[in-house]
Amino acid sequence: MTASPDLPAALRAALEARLQGISRNAAADRAAAISKTYRDGGGSTAIKSETDALAYALARMPATYAADVASLNSLAEIRADFAPSSLLDIGAGPGTATWAAAEAFPSLQSFMLLDANDALRKLALELLDDNGRASRTIYERGDARALLARAEPADLVIASYVIGEMNEAERTSLASLMWEKTRDTLLVVEPGTPAGYARVIALRKQLIAAGAHVVAPCPHDAACPLVPPDWCHFTQRLQRSRAHKQVKGAEVPFEDEKFSWVALTRTPVAQRPSRVLAQPAVGKVEVTAKLCTPNGLEIARVPRRDKAAYAEARRWRWGDAVQL
Repeated sequence: MTASPDLPAALRAALEARLQGISRNAAADRAAAISKTYRDGGGSTAIKSETDALAYALARMPATYAADVASLNSLAEIRADFAPSSLLDIGAGPGTATWAAAEAFPSLQSFMLLDANDALRKLALELLDDNGRASRTIYERGDARALLARAEPADLVIASYVIGEMNEAERTSLASLMWEKTRDTLLVVEPGTPAGYARVIALRKQLIAAGAHVVAPCPHDAACPLVPPDWCHFTQRLQRSRAHKQVKGAEVPFEDEKFSWVALTRTPVAQRPSRVLAQPAVGKVEVTAKLCTPNGLEIARVPRRDKAAYAEARRWRWGDAVQL
Protein backbone atom coordinates (compact mmCIF):
# COMPACT_ATOMS: atom_id res chain seq x y z
CA MET A 1 0.00 0.00 0.00
CA THR A 2 1.25 3.49 -0.88
CA ALA A 3 0.12 6.12 1.63
CA SER A 4 -1.00 9.52 0.33
CA PRO A 5 1.26 12.53 1.06
CA ASP A 6 -1.78 14.50 2.22
CA LEU A 7 -3.02 14.36 5.81
CA PRO A 8 -5.66 11.66 6.37
CA ALA A 9 -9.12 13.19 6.08
CA ALA A 10 -10.00 12.34 9.68
CA LEU A 11 -6.85 14.00 11.00
CA ARG A 12 -7.34 17.11 8.86
CA ALA A 13 -10.96 17.41 10.03
CA ALA A 14 -9.96 17.02 13.67
CA LEU A 15 -7.34 19.76 13.36
CA GLU A 16 -9.66 22.16 11.56
CA ALA A 17 -12.48 21.54 14.06
CA ARG A 18 -10.16 22.79 16.82
CA LEU A 19 -9.65 26.01 14.90
CA GLN A 20 -13.30 26.97 15.37
CA GLY A 21 -13.61 29.94 17.71
CA ILE A 22 -9.93 30.87 17.34
CA SER A 23 -8.89 33.95 15.40
CA ARG A 24 -7.30 32.84 12.13
CA ASN A 25 -5.09 35.94 12.19
CA ALA A 26 -3.93 35.17 15.72
CA ALA A 27 -3.19 31.58 14.73
CA ALA A 28 -1.25 32.79 11.69
CA ASP A 29 0.78 35.21 13.83
CA ARG A 30 1.63 32.46 16.31
CA ALA A 31 2.54 30.05 13.52
CA ALA A 32 4.92 32.62 12.03
CA ALA A 33 6.56 33.31 15.40
CA ILE A 34 6.93 29.61 16.18
CA SER A 35 8.39 28.89 12.74
CA LYS A 36 11.00 31.63 13.26
CA THR A 37 11.99 30.13 16.61
CA TYR A 38 12.41 26.75 14.93
CA ARG A 39 14.55 28.25 12.15
CA ASP A 40 16.70 30.00 14.75
CA GLY A 41 17.37 26.69 16.53
CA GLY A 42 14.95 27.15 19.42
CA GLY A 43 13.08 23.92 18.81
CA SER A 44 9.65 23.70 20.40
CA THR A 45 10.40 26.19 23.19
CA ALA A 46 7.97 28.75 21.68
CA ILE A 47 5.04 26.30 21.89
CA LYS A 48 3.55 26.89 25.31
CA SER A 49 -0.25 26.88 24.96
CA GLU A 50 -2.97 24.87 23.24
CA THR A 51 -3.30 27.66 20.66
CA ASP A 52 0.46 27.53 20.02
CA ALA A 53 0.33 23.76 19.52
CA LEU A 54 -2.64 24.00 17.18
CA ALA A 55 -1.07 26.83 15.16
CA TYR A 56 2.14 24.83 14.79
CA ALA A 57 0.28 21.66 13.81
CA LEU A 58 -1.84 23.43 11.20
CA ALA A 59 1.20 25.19 9.72
CA ARG A 60 3.81 22.42 9.80
CA MET A 61 2.09 19.06 10.26
CA PRO A 62 0.99 18.72 6.59
CA ALA A 63 4.51 19.24 5.20
CA THR A 64 6.24 17.12 7.84
CA TYR A 65 3.68 14.37 7.29
CA ALA A 66 4.26 14.49 3.52
CA ALA A 67 8.04 14.09 3.97
CA ASP A 68 7.58 11.27 6.48
CA VAL A 69 5.13 9.41 4.25
CA ALA A 70 7.34 9.79 1.18
CA SER A 71 10.25 8.27 3.12
CA LEU A 72 8.12 5.47 4.55
CA ASN A 73 6.65 4.65 1.13
CA SER A 74 10.17 4.36 -0.29
CA LEU A 75 11.15 2.10 2.59
CA ALA A 76 8.08 -0.09 2.06
CA GLU A 77 8.76 -0.28 -1.68
CA ILE A 78 12.21 -1.77 -1.09
CA ARG A 79 11.29 -3.83 2.00
CA ALA A 80 8.03 -5.34 0.78
CA ASP A 81 8.25 -7.98 3.51
CA PHE A 82 8.68 -5.46 6.34
CA ALA A 83 5.63 -5.56 8.62
CA PRO A 84 6.54 -3.80 11.88
CA SER A 85 4.26 -4.26 14.86
CA SER A 86 5.82 -1.65 17.19
CA LEU A 87 6.80 2.00 16.64
CA LEU A 88 9.02 4.30 18.68
CA ASP A 89 8.52 7.97 17.68
CA ILE A 90 11.31 10.17 19.10
CA GLY A 91 10.61 13.89 19.46
CA ALA A 92 7.05 13.08 18.45
CA GLY A 93 5.54 16.56 18.74
CA PRO A 94 1.88 16.43 17.62
CA GLY A 95 2.32 12.82 16.50
CA THR A 96 3.03 13.48 12.83
CA ALA A 97 5.41 10.57 12.23
CA THR A 98 3.11 8.22 14.14
CA TRP A 99 0.21 9.07 11.84
CA ALA A 100 2.42 8.64 8.78
CA ALA A 101 3.75 5.28 9.96
CA ALA A 102 0.26 4.02 10.78
CA GLU A 103 -0.86 4.87 7.24
CA ALA A 104 2.21 3.33 5.59
CA PHE A 105 2.31 0.20 7.77
CA PRO A 106 -1.13 -1.10 8.83
CA SER A 107 0.71 -3.92 10.65
CA LEU A 108 1.65 -1.52 13.48
CA GLN A 109 -0.09 -2.42 16.73
CA SER A 110 1.67 -0.37 19.40
CA PHE A 111 2.96 3.20 19.42
CA MET A 112 5.39 4.77 21.87
CA LEU A 113 5.84 8.55 21.53
CA LEU A 114 8.47 10.64 23.34
CA ASP A 115 8.64 14.44 23.61
CA ALA A 116 9.27 17.16 26.18
CA ASN A 117 6.53 19.57 25.13
CA ASP A 118 3.31 19.42 27.19
CA ALA A 119 1.12 21.34 24.72
CA LEU A 120 2.13 19.18 21.75
CA ARG A 121 1.66 16.00 23.77
CA LYS A 122 -1.86 17.05 24.79
CA LEU A 123 -2.82 17.85 21.20
CA ALA A 124 -1.33 14.59 19.89
CA LEU A 125 -3.28 12.49 22.39
CA GLU A 126 -6.52 14.34 21.59
CA LEU A 127 -6.05 13.74 17.86
CA LEU A 128 -5.25 10.07 18.39
CA ASP A 129 -8.23 9.68 20.73
CA ASP A 130 -10.56 11.30 18.18
CA ASN A 131 -9.58 8.61 15.71
CA GLY A 132 -9.53 5.55 17.98
CA ARG A 133 -5.75 5.11 18.21
CA ALA A 134 -5.19 6.31 21.79
CA SER A 135 -5.75 2.85 23.28
CA ARG A 136 -2.67 1.55 21.46
CA THR A 137 -0.53 4.60 22.26
CA ILE A 138 1.76 5.56 25.11
CA TYR A 139 3.06 9.14 25.01
CA GLU A 140 5.73 9.94 27.61
CA ARG A 141 6.72 13.53 28.34
CA GLY A 142 10.28 14.48 29.19
CA ASP A 143 13.76 14.69 27.74
CA ALA A 144 13.79 12.41 24.70
CA ARG A 145 17.22 10.95 25.44
CA ALA A 146 16.38 10.14 29.06
CA LEU A 147 13.05 8.58 28.05
CA LEU A 148 14.67 6.70 25.18
CA ALA A 149 17.23 5.13 27.50
CA ARG A 150 14.34 3.52 29.42
CA ALA A 151 12.18 2.63 26.42
CA GLU A 152 11.68 -0.86 25.08
CA PRO A 153 13.14 -1.58 21.62
CA ALA A 154 10.75 -1.29 18.68
CA ASP A 155 10.59 -2.77 15.17
CA LEU A 156 10.49 0.71 13.62
CA VAL A 157 12.13 3.77 15.20
CA ILE A 158 11.57 7.25 13.72
CA ALA A 159 13.26 10.57 14.43
CA SER A 160 11.54 13.15 12.23
CA TYR A 161 12.81 16.74 12.19
CA VAL A 162 14.45 16.19 15.59
CA ILE A 163 18.24 15.99 15.46
CA GLY A 164 18.55 19.52 14.10
CA GLU A 165 17.57 20.81 17.54
CA MET A 166 20.75 19.33 19.10
CA ASN A 167 24.45 20.05 19.06
CA GLU A 168 26.89 17.58 17.50
CA ALA A 169 27.71 15.73 20.72
CA GLU A 170 24.01 15.35 21.56
CA ARG A 171 23.24 14.07 18.05
CA THR A 172 26.03 11.51 18.24
CA SER A 173 24.80 10.26 21.60
CA LEU A 174 21.17 10.14 20.48
CA ALA A 175 22.06 8.29 17.27
CA SER A 176 23.78 5.52 19.24
CA LEU A 177 20.85 5.26 21.61
CA MET A 178 18.29 5.19 18.78
CA TRP A 179 20.19 2.39 17.08
CA GLU A 180 20.32 0.46 20.35
CA LYS A 181 16.52 0.67 20.56
CA THR A 182 16.02 -0.33 16.91
CA ARG A 183 14.95 -3.94 16.57
CA ASP A 184 14.79 -3.75 12.77
CA THR A 185 14.71 -0.34 11.03
CA LEU A 186 15.55 3.26 11.94
CA LEU A 187 14.24 6.18 9.85
CA VAL A 188 15.66 9.70 10.23
CA VAL A 189 14.10 12.63 8.35
CA GLU A 190 15.50 16.18 8.32
CA PRO A 191 14.87 19.40 6.37
CA GLY A 192 16.20 19.24 2.81
CA THR A 193 18.86 21.89 3.37
CA PRO A 194 22.65 21.50 3.18
CA ALA A 195 22.72 21.53 6.99
CA GLY A 196 19.94 18.94 7.27
CA TYR A 197 21.69 16.72 4.73
CA ALA A 198 24.98 17.05 6.63
CA ARG A 199 23.30 15.87 9.83
CA VAL A 200 21.78 12.87 8.06
CA ILE A 201 25.10 11.93 6.44
CA ALA A 202 26.98 12.18 9.75
CA LEU A 203 24.43 9.91 11.45
CA ARG A 204 24.53 7.51 8.48
CA LYS A 205 28.33 7.24 8.69
CA GLN A 206 28.25 6.75 12.45
CA LEU A 207 25.69 3.97 12.37
CA ILE A 208 27.19 2.14 9.38
CA ALA A 209 30.38 1.97 11.46
CA ALA A 210 28.24 0.47 14.23
CA GLY A 211 26.94 -2.29 11.92
CA ALA A 212 23.89 -0.70 10.27
CA HIS A 213 22.99 -1.19 6.61
CA VAL A 214 21.31 1.45 4.43
CA VAL A 215 17.89 0.56 3.02
CA ALA A 216 17.22 3.85 1.24
CA PRO A 217 17.52 6.31 -0.36
CA CYS A 218 21.14 5.26 -0.99
CA PRO A 219 21.67 2.08 -3.05
CA HIS A 220 24.93 1.37 -1.17
CA ASP A 221 26.68 1.65 2.20
CA ALA A 222 29.63 3.58 0.78
CA ALA A 223 30.34 7.26 1.40
CA CYS A 224 27.98 9.72 -0.29
CA PRO A 225 29.39 10.45 -3.78
CA LEU A 226 28.05 14.01 -3.92
CA VAL A 227 30.54 16.86 -3.68
CA PRO A 228 29.64 20.20 -2.01
CA PRO A 229 27.91 22.48 -2.77
CA ASP A 230 25.66 19.66 -4.05
CA TRP A 231 23.62 17.80 -1.44
CA CYS A 232 21.13 14.93 -1.41
CA HIS A 233 17.54 16.00 -0.87
CA PHE A 234 14.10 15.30 -2.26
CA THR A 235 10.79 17.12 -2.59
CA GLN A 236 7.19 16.17 -1.95
CA ARG A 237 4.22 18.23 -3.15
CA LEU A 238 1.16 18.44 -0.92
CA GLN A 239 -2.18 20.18 -1.30
CA ARG A 240 -2.99 22.97 1.13
CA SER A 241 -6.40 22.98 2.80
CA ARG A 242 -8.24 26.26 3.36
CA ALA A 243 -7.20 26.30 7.02
CA HIS A 244 -3.60 25.50 6.08
CA LYS A 245 -3.51 28.44 3.66
CA GLN A 246 -5.04 30.77 6.25
CA VAL A 247 -2.58 29.85 8.98
CA LYS A 248 0.37 30.04 6.59
CA GLY A 249 -0.90 33.32 5.10
CA ALA A 250 -0.55 31.73 1.66
CA GLU A 251 -2.59 31.87 -1.54
CA VAL A 252 -0.91 29.06 -3.50
CA PRO A 253 -2.98 25.84 -3.17
CA PHE A 254 0.05 23.57 -2.81
CA GLU A 255 3.38 23.39 -1.01
CA ASP A 256 6.64 21.63 -1.89
CA GLU A 257 8.45 20.22 1.13
CA LYS A 258 12.16 19.52 0.68
CA PHE A 259 13.67 16.88 2.93
CA SER A 260 16.72 14.65 3.45
CA TRP A 261 16.44 11.21 4.97
CA VAL A 262 17.98 7.81 5.57
CA ALA A 263 16.57 4.41 6.55
CA LEU A 264 18.94 1.96 8.22
CA THR A 265 18.39 -1.69 9.07
CA ARG A 266 20.14 -4.51 10.91
CA THR A 267 19.98 -6.92 7.97
CA PRO A 268 21.62 -6.17 4.59
CA VAL A 269 19.16 -5.51 1.77
CA ALA A 270 19.84 -7.19 -1.56
CA GLN A 271 19.45 -5.39 -4.88
CA ARG A 272 18.82 -1.85 -3.67
CA PRO A 273 17.60 0.27 -6.58
CA SER A 274 19.33 3.35 -7.94
CA ARG A 275 17.84 6.71 -6.96
CA VAL A 276 16.95 9.74 -9.12
CA LEU A 277 18.66 12.72 -7.46
CA ALA A 278 17.08 15.56 -9.47
CA GLN A 279 14.24 16.05 -11.90
CA PRO A 280 15.36 14.41 -15.18
CA ALA A 281 15.70 16.48 -18.35
CA VAL A 282 13.43 15.06 -21.06
CA GLY A 283 14.52 15.96 -24.58
CA LYS A 284 13.61 14.87 -28.07
CA VAL A 285 16.86 12.95 -28.43
CA GLU A 286 17.34 11.50 -24.93
CA VAL A 287 16.39 11.59 -21.26
CA THR A 288 19.22 12.72 -19.00
CA ALA A 289 19.07 11.92 -15.29
CA LYS A 290 21.41 12.24 -12.31
CA LEU A 291 21.38 8.93 -10.45
CA CYS A 292 22.92 7.53 -7.31
CA THR A 293 23.74 3.92 -8.22
CA PRO A 294 25.36 0.98 -6.39
CA ASN A 295 28.60 2.08 -8.09
CA GLY A 296 28.28 5.76 -7.23
CA LEU A 297 27.08 8.88 -9.03
CA GLU A 298 26.08 8.46 -12.67
CA ILE A 299 24.58 10.69 -15.34
CA ALA A 300 22.26 8.35 -17.23
CA ARG A 301 21.51 9.15 -20.87
CA VAL A 302 18.64 7.12 -22.30
CA PRO A 303 18.40 7.60 -26.07
CA ARG A 304 15.08 7.86 -27.86
CA ARG A 305 16.11 5.12 -30.28
CA ASP A 306 15.79 2.66 -27.35
CA LYS A 307 12.03 3.06 -27.34
CA ALA A 308 11.17 0.93 -24.31
CA ALA A 309 13.90 2.36 -22.08
CA TYR A 310 13.16 5.92 -23.26
CA ALA A 311 9.46 5.53 -22.49
CA GLU A 312 10.30 4.27 -19.01
CA ALA A 313 12.86 7.03 -18.38
CA ARG A 314 10.32 9.69 -19.37
CA ARG A 315 8.29 8.61 -16.34
CA TRP A 316 11.18 9.01 -13.90
CA ARG A 317 10.68 11.65 -11.23
CA TRP A 318 12.99 13.20 -8.67
CA GLY A 319 13.34 10.76 -5.76
CA ASP A 320 12.18 7.66 -7.66
CA ALA A 321 13.86 4.31 -7.14
CA VAL A 322 14.80 2.91 -10.56
CA GLN A 323 16.28 -0.32 -11.87
CA LEU A 324 18.96 0.10 -14.53
